[in-house]
Formats: sequence, structure tokens, C-alpha cells
Amino acid sequence: MTQTMKMNQTTKMNQTTKMKPATVKTTDFHQPPKKKSLRGRGPILRFSPYAWAKLLAFRDYGPTEIAGFGIAPASDPASAPGSDPLLIEDFITVKQSCSAVTVAMNDEAVADYFDDQVDEGRKPEQFARIWLHTHPGTSAHPSSVDEETFERVFGKCDWAIMAILARGGQTYARLRFGVGPGGQMLIPVEVDFSVPFPGSEHEAWKEEYDLHVTAEHEFGFMHQLAATLMAPNGEEDLAQFHHHRLHRWHEADSWDSYELSDEEALAILEAELEQRDFTQEMEVPLDSR
Repeated sequence: MTQTMKMNQTTKMNQTTKMKPATVKTTDFHQPPKKKSLRGRGPILRFSPYAWAKLLAFRDYGPTEIAGFGIAPASDPASAPGSDPLLIEDFITVKQSCSAVTVAMNDEAVADYFDDQVDEGRKPEQFARIWLHTHPGTSAHPSSVDEETFERVFGKCDWAIMAILARGGQTYARLRFGVGPGGQMLIPVEVDFSVPFPGSEHEAWKEEYDLHVTAEHEFGFMHQLAATLMAPNGEEDLAQFHHHRLHRWHEADSWDSYELSDEEALAILEAELEQRDFTQEMEVPLDSR
């Protein structure tokens, strides 16, 4: 009896096993590696070695600021897979009048630059979104005039970048969004040696510099002194005050009519410095003196 029951149980188990559908664990198959997440890294302003070398060369050719535009590859993934609008392949300048604290690009030259870039098949996001300029001092922090220029010229763009390279090697880059609620953020600056790049062309770069950059000699000494006085953190100070004044003079029909000598400019600067010190002293409460 017991043996018969065991045989019946064995038969039922076999039938159950045959009727149960076969299953395969997903771990039996090879799983493709997961892509590394870029979350937390954020956008980065990258320079090709060629563009970085050219920007450094222009910075060191003279004692003034210089400005230009960053050229990026096509931003359409369909036409250029893997492209990055924040990768600068080239740095291009236009005719400009420069001092130690100001840069004024020629309007006609900028218009011609835009026409040339469109004729070459580029879109605005490739040639008119990244504004690059240098500071002859050690601070790369934007001045109040830099901020005004960025707002006036690039404020209506869907996105734009202001990037600054100081003579001491310091860098500053800020990405600004003009769509949706808007916003802005500081982004790091890197040189990407993994991208293809041509060799340096120092002779051609120097020719471009000499053709496009005109150094202002009027107020030259005052400009240099203002740049020296500029605070390392870019805070408003007397140099910024002169920055504003000189900017207004440059926008006048004939700012040469002021005809101030270096000695007169220095006297004005010293007088205003003394006035500022006197004002600050008067603002100190009497009980703290």
C-alpha cells in the first residue's frame, strides 16, 4: 500500500513538472553596460588647444583688453553627432578700440563678421553666443561695464556665455539662459586635448591682431592706473568709477575733445581718491573713532 502511494505521488510530480512553463532568468543574458551619468558635472566651457593658444597669444600681444567671439561646431546632432555648442574650436576678432579697462568693437566690423559666418553656413549659436575677452590685470572677475555689455548685447539671446581670461591665468565663465524663467550659472573652463586641432599660426595671429586691435593712447596712464587699482575680487572701487566715466567718453561723438594729459588725469584721480577717503572717514560714527 505504501509503495503504491509513493508511485502515485511520483507520477503526479512528474506531470506537474511537465505542465509548468519554462522560465529563464534575465541574468542569464549579457546586459550592456550602463552609461555613466553626467548628472552633477554640469556644462563646461571647453577650448580646443588651437583656440586656447590663440586667445593666450592675443592676450599677451599688448597691454590692453581684447575681445572676440568663440566659434563652436554645429549644434545639430543630426548633422554633427556628438557636437557640443560649448566647445570652442576657434577664436575670431573684429576691428576694435581697446584700452586697459575697455573694449569697443566696431559696429560695421561686427555686422560683416556676422555676414561672413552666415555665408560659411554657420548658425548664430555657433558664432554669436560666446563672448570672450581678456583682462590685462590679475583679476578675471567681470567689471560693471562688462556686466552692462553682456546685458545689452546678449540679454535677448536664448543663451549666451561671457568668458574672461586674465593675464595672470585666472578664468571666469558664466552661462546665461534667456528662455523660460531664465537664469545663470558659473561654469568651469577646460582645454580639451581629445579633440582634433591644427597647429599654431603665430604669424597669422599677429597679423590679425595688428589689423583689428587699436590701442587707445589717450588717458593711457590713467587706464593703467585704474587697472592697477582694480580690486582682485572685482568689487566696485575708484577704478570702476573711472571705468564708467571713460566708457561714457568713448561713446561721445568726439571724446578726444577732452584732451587731458597724463598729469591732469592723475591729478583728477588723486583728488577723487582723497575725496573718497574723506567721505569714508565722515561716515564713521564718532563713538568709534
